[in-house]
Amino acid sequence: MLNLRLTLESFLFAWDALKSNLLRTILSLLGVTVGIFAIIAVFTIVDSLEANVRSSLDFVGDKIIYVQKWPFEFGSDFPWWKYFQRPVPTPREYQQLRQQLGPNNKGIAIFAANSGNTLKSGSNSVSDCVLQGVSYDFRVVSNVPIKEGRYFTNQEMDAARPVAIIGATIAENLFPNGNALGRQFKARGQNFTVIGVMEKEGKKLITISSNDANCIIPFPMFMKMFALSTTGFGGGPSASIAVKGRDQDEGLLDLEYEMRGVMRNIRGLKPREDDNFALNRPEMIASAVGKLFSVIGLVGGVIGSFAILVGGFGIANIMFVSVRERTNIIGIQKSLGAKNFFILFQFLFEAVFLCLIGGAAGIALVWLVTLIPQDALPLTMSAARVMLGLLISVAIGIIAGIVPAVLAANLDPVIAIRAK
Repeated sequence: MLNLRLTLESFLFAWDALKSNLLRTILSLLGVTVGIFAIIAVFTIVDSLEANVRSSLDFVGDKIIYVQKWPFEFGSDFPWWKYFQRPVPTPREYQQLRQQLGPNNKGIAIFAANSGNTLKSGSNSVSDCVLQGVSYDFRVVSNVPIKEGRYFTNQEMDAARPVAIIGATIAENLFPNGNALGRQFKARGQNFTVIGVMEKEGKKLITISSNDANCIIPFPMFMKMFALSTTGFGGGPSASIAVKGRDQDEGLLDLEYEMRGVMRNIRGLKPREDDNFALNRPEMIASAVGKLFSVIGLVGGVIGSFAILVGGFGIANIMFVSVRERTNIIGIQKSLGAKNFFILFQFLFEAVFLCLIGGAAGIALVWLVTLIPQDALPLTMSAARVMLGLLISVAIGIIAGIVPAVLAANLDPVIAIRAK
């Protein structure tokens, strides 16, 4: 109980000292405020950037294995010449893979895309659209967020019917009066009927994944309009195959092992020959993104730490001045029975409070910045970053105040009382 009372009194002494020197307190706060603002702003931007990139990559799906020509590899030593001569997946391979794969998958799809298309409906048109041909199970391996209408039927797929699911931007431009369902538009000389409209996604940092300017059509119709490339270089769009794994297949190891065996059999590879295809997973991209932003966050933290270091030196300097000014009071307190830890806590509390108030001000400034509307990169400050900022403030306060507090606690009361 006595310790609690002494601690409370230390708090009150520190608070009175801060109020009695208001101008000095405010000036001391500025260094910590700028430092915390810098470091939390950097982390907030990095977090928001990473979240935006990961959100933009949602189109690659979860628990998916892609059959493609090029592997998801990153680095300066990428052996591109090794993969240059590989063939791209074909519709025939898709059909064989679909027939030969066992029960380890929930769905398999083939898809291809062609960009830079202009769609027209009457006097309205929209350019730079993506025509994407997909098979029936595409909605299993990828997200197709339909807001109005429906998805394709098996009959529409098999018969290569000219039906389409369009993005929000296409719907707004071709049919400005609304009610796009059942309406027709023309793409590359072919008339299409709208059977579905996707939800609006808005701007993303990586816009390649946005559905807003995407027009999805049955894959057989897509093949009528475009000649698929067999090399992946020129001559038309190239196809990719995606297989959705089951939840009970941890790490998709069973599915990957089965797919590798089936694909090697389809392509007639001998046991000693290397794979001439890549089995890619979205986790490879996620892992690379995580490593990249870890490095960016580390660099940003180091840069921000210099700013907080300057603020810490400012607090330490003020605390030394405060000890010198209150030496006489410290002597009186000790002569009246104040223990060393009471004096120590008094100055430590003062340093920590200074840093906490400055840190809270810096966090508040970052929060105000996040309120500014941003289309491409909306900023969000997490509770974890708020706690980090406060913890850093406490740590800086302890580090900056410990030496002055120890000096004050160890003053001889007789000498301290005589100090002027």
